[in-house]
Parts: sequence; C-alpha cells; structure tokens
Amino acid sequence: MRVTLNVVAGPQTGRTFSFDQHDTFMIGRSEDAQFCLPHDRFFSRHHCLIEIAPPQAFLRDLGSTNGTFVNGLRVETAYLKPGDRIQGGETVLEVSVSADSLPATGPGRPISEKTEPSIITVPCLNCGVPSKAESSRPDAKLSYVCEDCREKLKKNPQPIPGYEMMRILGQGGMGSVMLARNVQNGQAVAIKTLLPEVAVSEQSLKRFMREIEVAATLKHKNIVSYIEHGTHNGIVYLVTEYVSGMDASRLAKVRGGKLNFQEVVKIVEQTLAALEFAHSLGFVHRDIKEQNILVDGTFPNYLAKLTDFGLSKSYKQTGMSGVTMVGDVAGTIAYMPPEQVRDFKDVRPPSDIYACGMTAYSLLTGAHALDISPKAGISETVKAIFEKPIIPISSRVPEVPLKVSAVIETALAKQVDLRWRSAGEMREALLRAANDLSR
Repeated sequence: MRVTLNVVAGPQTGRTFSFDQHDTFMIGRSEDAQFCLPHDRFFSRHHCLIEIAPPQAFLRDLGSTNGTFVNGLRVETAYLKPGDRIQGGETVLEVSVSADSLPATGPGRPISEKTEPSIITVPCLNCGVPSKAESSRPDAKLSYVCEDCREKLKKNPQPIPGYEMMRILGQGGMGSVMLARNVQNGQAVAIKTLLPEVAVSEQSLKRFMREIEVAATLKHKNIVSYIEHGTHNGIVYLVTEYVSGMDASRLAKVRGGKLNFQEVVKIVEQTLAALEFAHSLGFVHRDIKEQNILVDGTFPNYLAKLTDFGLSKSYKQTGMSGVTMVGDVAGTIAYMPPEQVRDFKDVRPPSDIYACGMTAYSLLTGAHALDISPKAGISETVKAIFEKPIIPISSRVPEVPLKVSAVIETALAKQVDLRWRSAGEMREALLRAANDLSR
C-alpha cells in the first residue's frame, strides 16, 4: 500500500511525496521540514505534521498562526482520505492511496502498476465480528482485533500454551506483559502479547516476526534476553527473561518522583553500555524511556536491563501500529529528538542518545526537560521539541553536580552534531564526572 501527496497548486506544483511504510511528513518554513516553503509567510516554521501508516494518513496542525485547511475547512486534526486536499496559502496537496500489484512475469510487461486498494471483510480474531478494511489485494488474508477486544485482551490476556500465567505486570499501547512460568522447567518468564491496532496482512506479520528474530540475537548483560516468540490464535507473543525488581519509572515514583544522582548514574551508564553494544551491531532502540529500563537489586548494586529492543520500529514499520499520533497523549513522542519526530522511518544512534538524556533528566528531576505542561498535547509537545530550549537541571535540582548535569544536557542538544558522538563516549564522560566527585 502506498500514500502519495501530490502538490497540485502553488509555487512547487508537480512535486510528489510517496510513502509505502510508517513515516512522518512535516510542512513549514523551517529548513528541517520535509516540505519546506521558506518564502511563504502564510506558513509557520513548523506548520503541520502528517503521519502516514499506509493506507492511513493523519494530519495535525501544530498551532500554526494561519491554520491548516482540508477541503476548505480549517482543522486541528483530520484523518485524510483519497482525494482530500490540504491547503495553506497558495499551496495545495492532494492525497491519493494506491496498491502496488505483484510484479509481472511476462515479457514486455511493466514491473508493477498502481491499482486502487481493495475493500475486504475481515473478522475479529477474538469475537468474530466482521469489519471492513483496505488491502492491497482482494484475496489478502488479514489479522484483525476489534477495539473492544483489544481492551479486553489487554486486561485479560489469552494464556499461551506451555506457560502458566501468574499475573499481569503491565499494560501499554501494544498489549500487555504477564509474569508466567514455563510448565516444563519452572522458569519464571515475562510474556508480552502484541495486539495490532489495525488489520495486518500475513506478509506484514511474517516481516514483524523476522525483525524480532534479528533483534533477539542481541546478547548483553544489560539487555533483556529473548527466549522465544510466536503466535497463538492470531495474537503475537514474545517470551523474555523475567527481571525481578521494577522499571526505573516505578522506582522513581516509590522514591517520591525522582532519584539521587548517584542512582541515576548507575542506571544510565548501564543503559549506555547496552546501547554501545547494540549500536556497534547496527541496532537502534528507538523507544528509550524509564519504563523500558528494568532495575533489579539494591543500590549501589543495581543491575539495569534495557527491554523492548527494536520492538517499536518493527511494530510501526510493519503497519501493526496504525497511526499513533491520533490522541492527545504526547508521552509516546516526548522523548524523541527533532529528527525522529520529523522522520519516523530513518532513526539513527544519536536519537537513542537524546532519549537516554531525556530519561536521565526525568529520573533526576521528576520533570520533563522542555518547558511543557504535564498535560501537554501532541501539538504543544512537537513545537517544544523543535523550538524550545531545555530547562537546566541546576534550576530544578541544584544539588546535582554541574559536571553530571553537563553530560546529560549535552545529550539533549537539538542538533545531532552537538550531542555525544556515541553511547560509549557519553558513558565514559558520565562515569568520569561522577568519579571526579569521589576523589
């Protein structure tokens, strides 16, 4: 499936932007926008953001001065349909959705041709109630869980054969996490069930499983180990080692909302060690936050382990997530650097370094590094990511040593080349700053 934005009016008429996987597309006067309109005063620097998860597309105005219009109506948000026209000033973009047919094998025939998506009926895997979904082929087999069943299955996950379910450890956007016991050897494990937000093709599910298999090869003392994965009744599940203790977010909460700098250094330097190892092998996490760092033991003998490696990327790029910026909860993007918000698809190690800095900042201060309210929506959060400076750690927690603060704040530079060059370099600087204080 492919979503195409065609510029049909304005000074850049004729340009096209095409997307065949999950991505974001920013329009505005700023040079970091994919569609840059530097001389059109109608547009704000960061005017609007479109998230594409073919065949879906969702537009969000970023608090622009003059507004974003869809089919002549000013909107703050809008699902985009084929034929819709997005307008700002003289510039108009038209949305189209197409399905690429299978490659032709006959001599002299085109390699592929674009066709209209097929509308097919797909039953919910759990309750069987049918629903309509777009597909690239009329005979495609799709996996689908309706919204009601997704909520039910998050609260009461299905048992997985070979494991005794003990209790739910947590719930998130993708599904739920359970503590379970392997019935053969008695080993305690964590099982994460993943519920697709939209109808997903067999091809996409297979691709997701392949990508998880690749991520499962990461073996490091500070990375949660995968044990196995599979599907049961159409639901994807991942089995990993169980880490007792709690995630870093919960640890901070039981301490009143934040940790002392010695504890943060211990947790973050181990997280950076995991990233240094993974980055050296070409892996990027993409979703570092306190909830994805599991902490076992007691200080100063904390053992921190990074979980969900590569899961966010695989979940989004194989289409299982649908569009993610529909709601007003901005927590999913609050730790993303500008380049990741601007381009979901092409995320590199510097984005992990930024997110690690955001995580350290939050653990130290109990607050977000940017000047946004705790209930900020996505528009406010995105504008802050691009335009607002961070609040110095010293102004929030004066007792944090300046050398430690400086290491973390360097990771939060909006420009990639002003951050630490690698996770290893940041880790060394953090340990050096902490060790200087103990001499």
